[in-house]
Amino acid sequence: MFSSKKLILALGVLVIASLLLAACQPAGTPAVIEKTIVVTQMVEGEPVEVVQVVTPTPEPTGPRTLVICLGQEPDTLYVYGGSMLAASQVQNAVYDGPFDNNSFGYQAVILEKLPSIADGDAAVNAVDVAAGDTVVNDVGDPVALAAGEKVRPAGCRSADCAVEYDGTSALQMDQMVVTFKMLPGLLWSDGTPMTANDSVYSFNLQMDPDTPAPTKYTGERTATYEASDDVTAVWTSLPGFLDSTYFINFWGPLPEHTWGQFTAAEIVEAPEAHDTPLGWGPYIIDEWVKGDNISAHKNPNYFRASEGLPVFDNLVYRIVGENSNANLASLLAGDCDVVDQTSHLDDQSELLLELQSAGEVNATFVTGTTWEHADFNIRPVEGFKSGDFFAAWDSDGDGVGPFGDVRLRQAVLMCMDRQAVVDTVMFGQSEVLHTYLPPQHPLFNANAKQWPFDVEAGSALLDEIGWVDDDANPETPRVAKGVTGVPDGTLLEFSYETTSATQRQQATQVLAQSMAQCGFKVNLNYFPASEWFADPPDGKLFGRRFDLGQFAWLTGVEPPCELYIGSEIPTAEGDWAGQNETGYSNPEYDAVCNAAKQSLPGEPSYDEKHLEAQLIWSQDLPAAPLYLRLKLAATRPDFCNFIMDPTNNSEMWNIEEFDFGECAGG
Repeated sequence: MFSSKKLILALGVLVIASLLLAACQPAGTPAVIEKTIVVTQMVEGEPVEVVQVVTPTPEPTGPRTLVICLGQEPDTLYVYGGSMLAASQVQNAVYDGPFDNNSFGYQAVILEKLPSIADGDAAVNAVDVAAGDTVVNDVGDPVALAAGEKVRPAGCRSADCAVEYDGTSALQMDQMVVTFKMLPGLLWSDGTPMTANDSVYSFNLQMDPDTPAPTKYTGERTATYEASDDVTAVWTSLPGFLDSTYFINFWGPLPEHTWGQFTAAEIVEAPEAHDTPLGWGPYIIDEWVKGDNISAHKNPNYFRASEGLPVFDNLVYRIVGENSNANLASLLAGDCDVVDQTSHLDDQSELLLELQSAGEVNATFVTGTTWEHADFNIRPVEGFKSGDFFAAWDSDGDGVGPFGDVRLRQAVLMCMDRQAVVDTVMFGQSEVLHTYLPPQHPLFNANAKQWPFDVEAGSALLDEIGWVDDDANPETPRVAKGVTGVPDGTLLEFSYETTSATQRQQATQVLAQSMAQCGFKVNLNYFPASEWFADPPDGKLFGRRFDLGQFAWLTGVEPPCELYIGSEIPTAEGDWAGQNETGYSNPEYDAVCNAAKQSLPGEPSYDEKHLEAQLIWSQDLPAAPLYLRLKLAATRPDFCNFIMDPTNNSEMWNIEEFDFGECAGG
């Protein structure tokens, strides 16, 4: 462990070395001050603190250059070519917007505003439909309307009021029309005016069969996307599709005037899109030297240039790899102004906090939208056995396993010392969760049931179920004594499984030790991610072949209640599609969640039903909510305007405002 005493010693050496070096400089020569730092290295599997001397790079004169060090190299800079975070880090310099996604909301960047039903630039209209028309059916799939197809007539927002079309009768369905207004005077970086037609070109390019876009979900549910003038784009949904995030259905413009010479298939590998894409953002890409760096310069046609942005004349992304020791040393030496989150500084968290206290770096820890949870296998796949505990429980053939008893799930959560994980594994930088939403989310329900670490209460609940502690020995597990459908003497023992990631191993060890205080015998098993997340039916997690399983889901602006609805249980009958591998099924929860998903923001039912769904979930606990994963990056100590936001995946979202120097003191 890195101690304050060792840090003070290192800083003392730093000061002495600085004075000696300054004294030895020839007259008139700028002093080059070496820094002595302490970094942690693994030697024969053990962490060893090593003192290193680094020489900071002198501040350049003349044009200013920003150096950002990336732990990973992008696979492509083509916006429809992949979804790597490393690519997004660079794309934020090329494109500004069209939206930002901060603080669990969206903000318009190159649009005048976000459209809204309240303002009249978005509307839900009842339209006539007939056999053969493409519509979205009751389950959300685009289909050709035909006899027997179940759809929702105009005004219907749930499956309860859906009807089977008879093939001939007159029918109306709801259709959304949303109008987007671009800021006037936008230019591509080559000086060409940017228009709404460039957004329509982007839409058509994404929907081309030869474009490998990560998702085409919204486009597949679009009736038309058209430009009504140079600054106006209009999105019209297929009848039956009501999109709760309709206000961001504006496609980021792409330069048809330069890319139009290529087919969709050619663009994927064309250097003009893959390596040096033309944009409208603060910087223009000059060159991508594979494996080394991506360089760029200030865009004189940037729409915020009158504000003095971007701050720097030149920008360099250095591709440094994921060696956290080397990356931290580069930051301290001045070779990097920013070390990004793809550099995996997680194993240097304690040292970063110490260095930040000493004024050597700025470390930014942010709880993101990735939340860790341990899911209970309430309904194991048929034939799955995991020791006597699971084998003995299913006495009536309904497929429900031992975690079908909600009291047992509640006892497990009360016996998990989640705060200890936050304090030790996460160095106090995260927080304990109570639902599938973080407390900062505007739709978080503060009245949701909370289950603090309470060995006495958890033990009392186990006694109530019939899991007794015969010998009062904390070293031995409880046994069944009168548990319905379970032979007396069955051990309270199960497997707790997850990936072999170091942080998860540390977290599960803390949780298993705390559960042992209540009389649980918890067997920890770790698997490579490829095995843990393998496709069903043979995969452990989504094949429903586990006891208690930990992994992470993403949340965001819209609460993800649908992760736990009954229709999402992966089954052989449903071709193993679905995300609810817990097997949790509660008709009341399903109805409330579906009502929330079928409402639009601004409608009373949207907030009301999302809040109600969390109340049910927090009582039923299909999963044990654990903690939020961290996003971590570091900058030089005098860096300004570096803002990592929970819901914005990239910390480069405002790269045009990055600065260092005197701004830090202002």
